[in-house]
Amino acid sequence: MEGPFFLRSVLVVLVAVAGVYFIDRRRQQQKHALLPPGPPGSPHARYPPRLIQSWIEQYGPVISLRQGNDVLVIIGRHSEATQLLEKQGACFVDRPHSVAGSEILGRGMRFMLLSTCDRLRRFRKAAHTHFQPKATLAYDADQTSFARNIVIDLLDDPESHQSHVKRFSGSVTLRVIYGKTTPVSLTEDPCILHLKRMVPVVQGALLPGAYKVDHFPILRYIPWYGRQLKKWGEEEFKALTSWLSQYKSQMMTDSGPQSVAKEIVTRTVTEGNFTEQETAYFLGSLVGAAFDTTQVAISTIMMAAARFPEAQAVVHAQLDAVVGREAPPTFAEWVSLTELQAFILEALRWRPVNPFGAPRRASKDVFWNGYCIPAGATVFGNHWSIARDPDVFPNPEKFIPKRWIGPDGNINNDLKAYSFGFGRRTCVGSNLAIRSLYIASATIFWAFRVREDVKRPIDDTAFVPGIVSHQKPFSLLFEPRMDAAHLREVMGTLGKAA
Repeated sequence: MEGPFFLRSVLVVLVAVAGVYFIDRRRQQQKHALLPPGPPGSPHARYPPRLIQSWIEQYGPVISLRQGNDVLVIIGRHSEATQLLEKQGACFVDRPHSVAGSEILGRGMRFMLLSTCDRLRRFRKAAHTHFQPKATLAYDADQTSFARNIVIDLLDDPESHQSHVKRFSGSVTLRVIYGKTTPVSLTEDPCILHLKRMVPVVQGALLPGAYKVDHFPILRYIPWYGRQLKKWGEEEFKALTSWLSQYKSQMMTDSGPQSVAKEIVTRTVTEGNFTEQETAYFLGSLVGAAFDTTQVAISTIMMAAARFPEAQAVVHAQLDAVVGREAPPTFAEWVSLTELQAFILEALRWRPVNPFGAPRRASKDVFWNGYCIPAGATVFGNHWSIARDPDVFPNPEKFIPKRWIGPDGNINNDLKAYSFGFGRRTCVGSNLAIRSLYIASATIFWAFRVREDVKRPIDDTAFVPGIVSHQKPFSLLFEPRMDAAHLREVMGTLGKAA
Protein backbone atom coordinates (compact mmCIF):
# COMPACT_ATOMS: atom_id res chain seq x y z
CA MET A 1 0.00 0.00 0.00
CA GLU A 2 2.78 2.37 0.87
CA GLY A 3 4.43 2.00 -2.52
CA PRO A 4 1.43 3.04 -4.65
CA PHE A 5 0.54 5.81 -2.18
CA PHE A 6 4.07 7.18 -2.34
CA LEU A 7 4.06 7.08 -6.14
CA ARG A 8 0.69 8.85 -6.26
CA SER A 9 1.99 11.52 -3.86
CA VAL A 10 5.07 12.08 -5.99
CA LEU A 11 2.90 12.26 -9.10
CA VAL A 12 0.60 14.82 -7.47
CA VAL A 13 3.60 16.96 -6.48
CA LEU A 14 5.10 16.75 -9.97
CA VAL A 15 1.79 17.68 -11.56
CA ALA A 16 1.45 20.63 -9.16
CA VAL A 17 4.97 21.84 -9.89
CA ALA A 18 4.39 21.47 -13.62
CA GLY A 19 1.12 23.34 -13.30
CA VAL A 20 2.75 26.23 -11.45
CA TYR A 21 5.56 26.30 -14.01
CA PHE A 22 3.22 26.42 -17.00
CA ILE A 23 0.95 29.00 -15.35
CA ASP A 24 3.97 31.21 -14.60
CA ARG A 25 5.29 30.67 -18.11
CA ARG A 26 1.89 31.60 -19.53
CA ARG A 27 1.85 34.78 -17.44
CA GLN A 28 5.33 35.66 -18.65
CA GLN A 29 4.28 35.13 -22.26
CA GLN A 30 1.23 37.32 -21.76
CA LYS A 31 3.30 40.08 -20.21
CA HIS A 32 5.93 39.82 -22.93
CA ALA A 33 3.18 40.04 -25.53
CA LEU A 34 2.41 43.47 -24.02
CA LEU A 35 6.00 44.71 -24.15
CA PRO A 36 6.58 48.07 -25.86
CA PRO A 37 7.66 47.60 -29.48
CA GLY A 38 11.31 47.58 -30.37
CA PRO A 39 13.96 46.39 -32.79
CA PRO A 40 15.40 42.89 -32.91
CA GLY A 41 18.55 42.64 -30.84
CA SER A 42 20.01 41.52 -27.57
CA PRO A 43 19.16 43.41 -24.37
CA HIS A 44 22.76 42.78 -23.29
CA ALA A 45 24.50 44.45 -26.23
CA ARG A 46 25.95 47.97 -26.26
CA TYR A 47 24.25 50.35 -28.64
CA PRO A 48 25.46 53.88 -29.51
CA PRO A 49 23.20 56.80 -28.48
CA ARG A 50 22.36 57.83 -32.03
CA LEU A 51 21.19 54.31 -32.91
CA ILE A 52 18.92 54.29 -29.84
CA GLN A 53 17.64 57.72 -30.89
CA SER A 54 16.74 56.35 -34.32
CA TRP A 55 14.88 53.45 -32.68
CA ILE A 56 12.90 55.87 -30.52
CA GLU A 57 11.93 57.81 -33.64
CA GLN A 58 10.94 54.61 -35.43
CA TYR A 59 9.20 52.56 -32.72
CA GLY A 60 7.94 55.12 -30.22
CA PRO A 61 8.87 56.88 -26.98
CA VAL A 62 9.36 53.65 -25.00
CA ILE A 63 11.00 50.64 -26.65
CA SER A 64 12.08 47.19 -25.52
CA LEU A 65 14.55 44.48 -26.43
CA ARG A 66 14.05 40.89 -25.26
CA GLN A 67 16.07 37.70 -25.10
CA GLY A 68 14.42 34.82 -23.27
CA ASN A 69 13.14 36.23 -19.99
CA ASP A 70 15.63 39.13 -20.04
CA VAL A 71 14.01 42.42 -20.97
CA LEU A 72 15.57 45.84 -21.54
CA VAL A 73 13.26 48.85 -21.69
CA ILE A 74 14.52 52.23 -22.93
CA ILE A 75 12.57 55.43 -22.28
CA GLY A 76 13.46 58.10 -24.82
CA ARG A 77 11.00 60.95 -24.51
CA HIS A 78 10.49 63.66 -21.91
CA SER A 79 6.82 63.11 -21.09
CA GLU A 80 7.21 59.35 -20.72
CA ALA A 81 10.30 59.74 -18.53
CA THR A 82 8.33 62.09 -16.29
CA GLN A 83 5.31 59.76 -16.15
CA LEU A 84 7.28 56.60 -15.44
CA LEU A 85 10.54 57.49 -13.72
CA GLU A 86 9.28 60.50 -11.79
CA LYS A 87 5.58 59.98 -11.03
CA GLN A 88 5.92 56.19 -10.72
CA GLY A 89 9.49 56.35 -9.48
CA ALA A 90 8.83 54.01 -6.56
CA CYS A 91 8.50 51.17 -9.08
CA PHE A 92 11.94 51.90 -10.54
CA VAL A 93 14.02 52.78 -7.50
CA ASP A 94 15.95 49.49 -7.53
CA ARG A 95 19.07 48.68 -9.51
CA PRO A 96 19.51 45.51 -11.56
CA HIS A 97 21.33 42.86 -9.56
CA SER A 98 25.03 43.21 -10.40
CA VAL A 99 27.30 40.43 -9.27
CA ALA A 100 30.32 41.97 -11.00
CA GLY A 101 29.85 45.62 -10.04
CA SER A 102 28.10 45.33 -6.70
CA GLU A 103 29.24 42.08 -5.09
CA ILE A 104 32.70 41.40 -6.52
CA LEU A 105 33.89 44.99 -7.01
CA GLY A 106 31.89 46.59 -4.20
CA ARG A 107 31.24 43.86 -1.58
CA GLY A 108 27.56 44.79 -1.67
CA MET A 109 28.27 48.32 -0.40
CA ARG A 110 28.65 50.39 -3.58
CA PHE A 111 26.17 53.22 -3.09
CA MET A 112 25.10 53.64 -6.69
CA LEU A 113 24.29 49.94 -7.14
CA LEU A 114 22.27 49.38 -3.99
CA SER A 115 18.65 48.36 -4.33
CA THR A 116 15.99 49.11 -1.72
CA CYS A 117 17.29 48.00 1.65
CA ASP A 118 18.18 49.41 5.04
CA ARG A 119 21.72 50.18 3.86
CA LEU A 120 20.43 52.25 0.93
CA ARG A 121 18.12 54.21 3.23
CA ARG A 122 20.95 54.96 5.64
CA PHE A 123 23.33 55.93 2.83
CA ARG A 124 20.80 58.23 1.17
CA LYS A 125 19.85 59.89 4.45
CA ALA A 126 23.50 60.64 5.15
CA ALA A 127 24.11 61.91 1.62
CA HIS A 128 21.07 64.21 1.68
CA THR A 129 22.24 65.65 5.00
CA HIS A 130 25.68 66.54 3.64
CA PHE A 131 24.70 67.66 0.14
CA GLN A 132 21.59 69.70 0.80
CA PRO A 133 21.91 73.29 -0.52
CA LYS A 134 22.80 74.89 2.83
CA ALA A 135 25.46 72.28 3.59
CA THR A 136 27.31 72.83 0.30
CA LEU A 137 27.78 76.54 1.04
CA ALA A 138 30.61 75.59 3.39
CA TYR A 139 32.82 74.69 0.44
CA ASP A 140 32.33 77.83 -1.67
CA ALA A 141 35.64 79.47 -0.73
CA ASP A 142 37.70 76.40 -1.60
CA GLN A 143 35.82 75.79 -4.83
CA THR A 144 36.45 79.42 -5.82
CA SER A 145 40.16 79.04 -5.08
CA PHE A 146 40.43 75.79 -7.02
CA ALA A 147 38.59 77.37 -9.98
CA ARG A 148 41.14 80.18 -10.09
CA ASN A 149 43.90 77.57 -10.18
CA ILE A 150 42.42 76.37 -13.50
CA VAL A 151 43.14 79.80 -15.00
CA ILE A 152 46.79 79.71 -13.91
CA ASP A 153 47.12 76.16 -15.25
CA LEU A 154 45.62 77.18 -18.60
CA LEU A 155 47.98 80.15 -18.90
CA ASP A 156 50.95 77.83 -18.32
CA ASP A 157 49.81 74.85 -20.39
CA PRO A 158 46.63 75.38 -22.45
CA GLU A 159 47.12 72.14 -24.36
CA SER A 160 46.45 70.12 -21.19
CA HIS A 161 43.05 71.70 -20.53
CA GLN A 162 41.36 68.35 -19.89
CA SER A 163 43.95 67.49 -17.24
CA HIS A 164 43.51 70.87 -15.55
CA VAL A 165 39.79 70.30 -15.29
CA LYS A 166 40.43 66.85 -13.81
CA ARG A 167 42.70 68.48 -11.22
CA PHE A 168 39.95 70.93 -10.30
CA SER A 169 37.39 68.14 -10.02
CA GLY A 170 39.71 65.98 -7.94
CA SER A 171 40.62 68.89 -5.66
CA VAL A 172 36.99 69.80 -5.00
CA THR A 173 35.95 66.18 -4.48
CA LEU A 174 38.69 65.36 -1.98
CA ARG A 175 38.15 68.67 -0.18
CA VAL A 176 34.44 68.00 0.32
CA ILE A 177 34.67 64.28 1.12
CA TYR A 178 37.94 63.98 3.04
CA GLY A 179 38.75 67.59 3.98
CA LYS A 180 41.90 67.84 1.83
CA THR A 181 42.51 71.59 1.48
CA THR A 182 45.45 71.64 -0.96
CA PRO A 183 45.06 71.09 -4.72
CA VAL A 184 45.74 67.53 -5.85
CA SER A 185 48.41 66.28 -8.20
CA LEU A 186 47.12 64.06 -11.01
CA THR A 187 50.44 62.20 -11.16
CA GLU A 188 51.24 61.80 -7.47
CA ASP A 189 48.10 61.78 -5.33
CA PRO A 190 47.39 58.10 -4.52
CA CYS A 191 43.64 58.68 -4.37
CA ILE A 192 43.56 60.26 -7.83
CA LEU A 193 45.78 57.54 -9.28
CA HIS A 194 43.43 54.91 -7.89
CA LEU A 195 40.38 56.70 -9.29
CA LYS A 196 41.92 56.92 -12.74
CA ARG A 197 42.36 53.13 -12.69
CA MET A 198 39.13 52.07 -11.07
CA VAL A 199 36.42 54.49 -12.27
CA PRO A 200 36.41 53.04 -15.84
CA VAL A 201 36.25 49.52 -14.37
CA VAL A 202 33.25 50.29 -12.17
CA GLN A 203 31.42 52.19 -14.91
CA GLY A 204 32.04 49.36 -17.34
CA ALA A 205 30.38 46.94 -14.94
CA LEU A 206 27.17 48.99 -15.07
CA LEU A 207 26.59 48.40 -18.78
CA PRO A 208 24.17 45.60 -19.73
CA GLY A 209 25.96 42.38 -20.58
CA ALA A 210 29.38 43.59 -19.43
CA TYR A 211 30.13 40.39 -17.50
CA LYS A 212 28.67 36.90 -17.92
CA VAL A 213 28.58 36.46 -14.14
CA ASP A 214 25.64 38.89 -13.98
CA HIS A 215 23.56 36.39 -15.98
CA PHE A 216 25.13 33.23 -14.55
CA PRO A 217 25.91 34.09 -10.89
CA ILE A 218 27.31 30.62 -10.22
CA LEU A 219 30.38 31.66 -12.24
CA ARG A 220 31.68 33.69 -9.29
CA TYR A 221 32.30 30.46 -7.39
CA ILE A 222 34.46 28.98 -10.15
CA PRO A 223 38.07 29.61 -9.02
CA TRP A 224 39.47 30.59 -12.40
CA TYR A 225 36.59 32.85 -13.45
CA GLY A 226 36.89 36.60 -13.02
CA ARG A 227 40.38 36.65 -11.58
CA GLN A 228 40.94 40.23 -12.76
CA LEU A 229 37.57 41.31 -11.38
CA LYS A 230 38.40 39.82 -8.00
CA LYS A 231 41.84 41.44 -8.09
CA TRP A 232 40.25 44.83 -8.80
CA GLY A 233 37.74 44.26 -6.00
CA GLU A 234 40.53 43.54 -3.53
CA GLU A 235 42.47 46.60 -4.71
CA GLU A 236 39.38 48.74 -4.24
CA PHE A 237 38.78 47.38 -0.73
CA LYS A 238 42.37 48.02 0.36
CA ALA A 239 42.35 51.54 -1.09
CA LEU A 240 39.06 52.62 0.49
CA THR A 241 39.86 51.20 3.92
CA SER A 242 43.34 52.73 3.75
CA TRP A 243 41.93 56.20 2.98
CA LEU A 244 39.56 55.89 5.91
CA SER A 245 42.32 54.74 8.28
CA GLN A 246 44.53 57.65 7.22
CA TYR A 247 41.71 60.09 7.73
CA LYS A 248 40.87 58.73 11.19
CA SER A 249 44.54 58.94 12.16
CA GLN A 250 44.58 62.56 11.04
CA MET A 251 41.50 63.27 13.13
CA MET A 252 43.33 62.05 16.23
CA THR A 253 45.82 64.92 15.96
CA ASP A 254 43.93 67.52 13.94
CA SER A 255 40.18 68.04 13.84
CA GLY A 256 40.53 69.47 10.32
CA PRO A 257 37.95 71.43 8.33
CA GLN A 258 34.36 70.44 7.82
CA SER A 259 33.97 67.48 5.47
CA VAL A 260 31.63 64.59 4.83
CA ALA A 261 34.16 62.16 6.33
CA LYS A 262 34.47 64.19 9.52
CA GLU A 263 30.73 64.18 10.09
CA ILE A 264 30.24 60.54 9.12
CA VAL A 265 33.12 59.23 11.25
CA THR A 266 32.11 61.34 14.24
CA ARG A 267 28.48 60.28 14.10
CA THR A 268 29.41 56.64 13.52
CA VAL A 269 31.58 56.65 16.63
CA THR A 270 28.84 58.23 18.74
CA GLU A 271 25.72 56.73 17.17
CA GLY A 272 26.88 53.62 15.33
CA ASN A 273 25.23 54.61 12.03
CA PHE A 274 27.68 52.79 9.75
CA THR A 275 30.10 49.92 10.15
CA GLU A 276 33.77 50.56 9.38
CA GLN A 277 33.47 49.00 5.93
CA GLU A 278 30.22 50.81 5.16
CA THR A 279 31.90 54.11 6.01
CA ALA A 280 34.81 53.33 3.70
CA TYR A 281 32.59 52.37 0.76
CA PHE A 282 30.11 55.21 1.32
CA LEU A 283 32.86 57.82 1.17
CA GLY A 284 34.65 56.07 -1.68
CA SER A 285 31.47 55.86 -3.75
CA LEU A 286 30.93 59.60 -3.39
CA VAL A 287 34.50 60.35 -4.44
CA GLY A 288 34.33 58.13 -7.53
CA ALA A 289 31.03 59.52 -8.75
CA ALA A 290 31.83 63.20 -8.21
CA PHE A 291 35.38 63.16 -9.60
CA ASP A 292 34.50 61.70 -12.97
CA THR A 293 31.21 63.36 -13.87
CA THR A 294 32.26 66.89 -12.87
CA GLN A 295 35.37 66.95 -15.02
CA VAL A 296 33.52 65.58 -18.06
CA ALA A 297 30.78 68.19 -17.66
CA ILE A 298 33.23 71.11 -17.49
CA SER A 299 35.10 69.87 -20.56
CA THR A 300 31.77 69.66 -22.39
CA ILE A 301 31.00 73.27 -21.46
CA MET A 302 34.39 74.42 -22.79
CA MET A 303 33.90 72.41 -25.99
CA ALA A 304 30.51 74.07 -26.50
CA ALA A 305 32.06 77.51 -25.95
CA ALA A 306 34.55 76.91 -28.74
CA ARG A 307 31.98 75.39 -31.10
CA PHE A 308 29.40 78.14 -30.55
CA PRO A 309 31.29 81.44 -30.19
CA GLU A 310 28.14 83.56 -30.59
CA ALA A 311 26.57 81.94 -27.53
CA GLN A 312 29.85 82.37 -25.64
CA ALA A 313 29.89 86.08 -26.53
CA VAL A 314 26.46 86.50 -24.90
CA VAL A 315 27.85 85.01 -21.69
CA HIS A 316 30.87 87.32 -21.86
CA ALA A 317 28.65 90.37 -22.24
CA GLN A 318 26.62 89.51 -19.15
CA LEU A 319 29.74 88.66 -17.13
CA ASP A 320 31.17 92.09 -17.95
CA ALA A 321 27.91 93.82 -17.08
CA VAL A 322 27.30 91.96 -13.80
CA VAL A 323 30.79 91.09 -12.53
CA GLY A 324 32.94 93.71 -14.21
CA ARG A 325 36.61 93.38 -15.13
CA GLU A 326 38.27 94.19 -11.79
CA ALA A 327 37.77 90.89 -9.93
CA PRO A 328 36.75 87.39 -11.00
CA PRO A 329 33.26 86.01 -10.33
CA THR A 330 32.13 84.63 -7.01
CA PHE A 331 29.02 82.78 -5.94
CA ALA A 332 27.41 86.11 -5.08
CA GLU A 333 26.74 86.79 -8.78
CA TRP A 334 25.30 83.39 -9.59
CA VAL A 335 21.63 84.38 -9.52
CA SER A 336 22.25 87.31 -11.88
CA LEU A 337 24.25 85.32 -14.46
CA THR A 338 21.28 83.75 -16.19
CA GLU A 339 23.05 83.56 -19.57
CA LEU A 340 25.82 81.47 -18.03
CA GLN A 341 23.31 79.22 -16.27
CA ALA A 342 21.45 78.72 -19.54
CA PHE A 343 24.70 77.99 -21.38
CA ILE A 344 25.61 75.28 -18.86
CA LEU A 345 22.16 73.70 -19.06
CA GLU A 346 22.24 73.70 -22.85
CA ALA A 347 25.75 72.21 -22.95
CA LEU A 348 24.65 69.33 -20.72
CA ARG A 349 21.60 68.79 -22.93
CA TRP A 350 23.68 68.99 -26.12
CA ARG A 351 26.22 66.39 -24.98
CA PRO A 352 24.89 64.57 -21.90
CA VAL A 353 27.50 63.38 -19.44
CA ASN A 354 25.77 60.00 -19.16
CA PRO A 355 23.86 59.59 -22.43
CA PHE A 356 22.51 56.11 -21.59
CA GLY A 357 21.33 57.03 -18.10
CA ALA A 358 21.80 54.74 -15.12
CA PRO A 359 20.11 51.32 -15.07
CA ARG A 360 16.95 50.74 -13.02
CA ARG A 361 15.04 47.58 -12.24
CA ALA A 362 11.25 47.37 -12.35
CA SER A 363 10.21 46.07 -8.92
CA LYS A 364 6.73 45.13 -10.16
CA ASP A 365 4.72 44.99 -13.37
CA VAL A 366 4.08 48.53 -14.58
CA PHE A 367 1.28 49.04 -17.09
CA TRP A 368 1.49 52.11 -19.26
CA ASN A 369 -0.44 53.14 -22.36
CA GLY A 370 -1.52 49.55 -23.06
CA TYR A 371 1.96 48.11 -22.60
CA CYS A 372 3.59 46.25 -19.73
CA ILE A 373 7.06 46.84 -18.31
CA PRO A 374 7.44 43.51 -16.48
CA ALA A 375 8.89 43.10 -13.00
CA GLY A 376 12.60 42.41 -13.25
CA ALA A 377 13.09 44.35 -16.48
CA THR A 378 16.14 46.59 -16.74
CA VAL A 379 15.01 50.13 -17.48
CA PHE A 380 17.04 53.06 -18.78
CA GLY A 381 15.92 56.67 -19.04
CA ASN A 382 18.02 57.48 -22.09
CA HIS A 383 19.35 61.00 -21.51
CA TRP A 384 20.53 61.44 -25.09
CA SER A 385 17.11 60.81 -26.62
CA ILE A 386 15.17 62.61 -23.88
CA ALA A 387 17.33 65.68 -24.40
CA ARG A 388 16.43 65.54 -28.10
CA ASP A 389 12.67 65.34 -27.67
CA PRO A 390 11.50 67.82 -30.34
CA ASP A 391 8.25 68.52 -28.49
CA VAL A 392 10.19 69.86 -25.51
CA PHE A 393 13.40 71.03 -27.18
CA PRO A 394 12.52 72.37 -30.67
CA ASN A 395 15.42 72.11 -33.13
CA PRO A 396 17.15 69.73 -30.71
CA GLU A 397 20.38 69.49 -32.71
CA LYS A 398 20.90 73.25 -32.48
CA PHE A 399 22.70 74.84 -29.55
CA ILE A 400 20.19 77.36 -28.16
CA PRO A 401 20.86 78.47 -24.55
CA LYS A 402 17.93 80.91 -24.75
CA ARG A 403 15.53 77.97 -24.62
CA TRP A 404 16.25 77.76 -20.88
CA ILE A 405 15.29 81.38 -20.13
CA GLY A 406 11.65 82.20 -19.49
CA PRO A 407 9.74 85.35 -20.55
CA ASP A 408 10.58 86.98 -17.21
CA GLY A 409 14.31 86.69 -17.93
CA ASN A 410 14.88 84.02 -15.29
CA ILE A 411 15.81 80.37 -15.74
CA ASN A 412 12.75 78.26 -16.56
CA ASN A 413 12.92 75.71 -13.75
CA ASP A 414 10.01 73.74 -15.24
CA LEU A 415 12.20 72.73 -18.18
CA LYS A 416 14.37 69.71 -17.41
CA ALA A 417 16.78 67.56 -19.38
CA TYR A 418 17.19 65.27 -16.35
CA SER A 419 20.99 65.59 -16.42
CA PHE A 420 21.17 64.37 -12.81
CA GLY A 421 18.74 61.48 -13.12
CA PHE A 422 15.16 60.83 -12.18
CA GLY A 423 12.95 60.58 -9.13
CA ARG A 424 14.27 58.91 -6.01
CA ARG A 425 17.59 58.00 -7.65
CA THR A 426 18.47 61.56 -8.67
CA CYS A 427 22.17 62.22 -8.06
CA VAL A 428 22.53 63.00 -4.35
CA GLY A 429 25.46 65.32 -5.04
CA SER A 430 23.68 67.45 -7.66
CA ASN A 431 23.71 70.61 -5.49
CA LEU A 432 27.48 70.46 -5.09
CA ALA A 433 28.00 69.51 -8.74
CA ILE A 434 25.98 72.48 -9.98
CA ARG A 435 28.01 74.83 -7.80
CA SER A 436 31.25 73.33 -9.15
CA LEU A 437 30.11 73.73 -12.75
CA TYR A 438 29.06 77.32 -12.12
CA ILE A 439 32.23 78.59 -10.44
CA ALA A 440 34.59 76.78 -12.83
CA SER A 441 32.72 77.96 -15.94
CA ALA A 442 32.23 81.51 -14.68
CA THR A 443 35.92 81.85 -13.84
CA ILE A 444 37.14 80.37 -17.14
CA PHE A 445 34.77 82.49 -19.25
CA TRP A 446 35.62 85.62 -17.27
CA ALA A 447 39.32 85.03 -17.92
CA PHE A 448 39.36 83.65 -21.46
CA ARG A 449 37.75 83.61 -24.82
CA VAL A 450 37.67 79.89 -25.61
CA ARG A 451 38.29 79.24 -29.29
CA GLU A 452 38.54 76.38 -31.72
CA ASP A 453 41.91 75.79 -33.36
CA VAL A 454 41.20 75.91 -37.09
CA LYS A 455 44.28 73.75 -37.68
CA ARG A 456 42.88 71.09 -35.36
CA PRO A 457 39.09 71.29 -35.59
CA ILE A 458 36.98 69.76 -32.85
CA ASP A 459 35.11 66.56 -33.53
CA ASP A 460 32.23 67.07 -31.11
CA THR A 461 31.00 63.53 -31.76
CA ALA A 462 34.25 61.91 -30.58
CA PHE A 463 33.33 60.48 -27.19
CA VAL A 464 34.32 57.21 -25.57
CA PRO A 465 31.03 55.31 -25.06
CA GLY A 466 30.05 54.36 -21.54
CA ILE A 467 27.78 55.18 -18.62
CA VAL A 468 29.84 58.39 -18.41
CA SER A 469 30.79 59.47 -21.91
CA HIS A 470 34.31 60.93 -21.93
CA GLN A 471 35.55 63.28 -24.61
CA LYS A 472 38.45 61.99 -26.64
CA PRO A 473 41.41 64.41 -26.57
CA PHE A 474 40.58 67.65 -28.35
CA SER A 475 42.32 70.99 -28.84
CA LEU A 476 41.22 74.40 -27.59
CA LEU A 477 42.75 77.86 -27.69
CA PHE A 478 42.44 80.12 -24.65
CA GLU A 479 42.71 83.81 -25.47
CA PRO A 480 43.09 85.91 -22.30
CA ARG A 481 40.51 88.68 -22.05
CA MET A 482 43.09 90.91 -20.35
CA ASP A 483 46.86 91.13 -20.09
CA ALA A 484 48.12 87.66 -19.09
CA ALA A 485 50.43 89.00 -16.36
CA HIS A 486 47.61 91.03 -14.88
CA LEU A 487 45.33 87.99 -15.09
CA ARG A 488 47.79 85.99 -12.99
CA GLU A 489 47.87 88.75 -10.43
CA VAL A 490 44.09 89.00 -10.33
CA MET A 491 43.84 85.27 -9.72
CA GLY A 492 45.91 85.72 -6.59
CA THR A 493 49.30 84.34 -7.57
CA LEU A 494 52.25 85.15 -9.81
CA GLY A 495 53.39 81.54 -9.93
CA LYS A 496 51.75 78.26 -10.71
CA ALA A 497 49.43 76.95 -8.00
CA ALA A 498 50.95 74.15 -5.95
